[in-house]
Amino acid sequence: PGTARTLEVLRWPVGLALLVVTIAVLFDHAPRRRQPGLSWLALGSGLTVSAMLAVTGLLAAYVRLSPAFGDVMAQVAAGMRDSLRAGEAAAISGIQGKASAQQVVEAVMSAEQSLQTAIAIRDKVVAAYLEISRMAI
Repeated sequence: PGTARTLEVLRWPVGLALLVVTIAVLFDHAPRRRQPGLSWLALGSGLTVSAMLAVTGLLAAYVRLSPAFGDVMAQVAAGMRDSLRAGEAAAISGIQGKASAQQVVEAVMSAEQSLQTAIAIRDKVVAAYLEISRMAI
């Protein structure tokens, strides 16, 4: 238990130090006419690691706070369904004389746009599935 706890505590500082050293070596062997001094390499490596950690933290926060893909797609599908229903209801109201021609045309065009969006999303999902099925495992 004590060794595992020590390794758990030391893995982050040791990992960050190794990352700084690795980036410093990469900077040192980069093709340039004049190489900077070791202090500049250490500073550049430290700033690179700090920026990488900040971006990784922001990405983790974004992933944690954003809704799941399925939830977003469910909301989109519900909105499309409602738009199609509204277009159908407007068309029926227009036939019955309860809605003007402009209202019917606007509702039907909105429903058509929703249908075209749904078809485009379906096509992208099918294309992604086919691409994944062609991958070698």
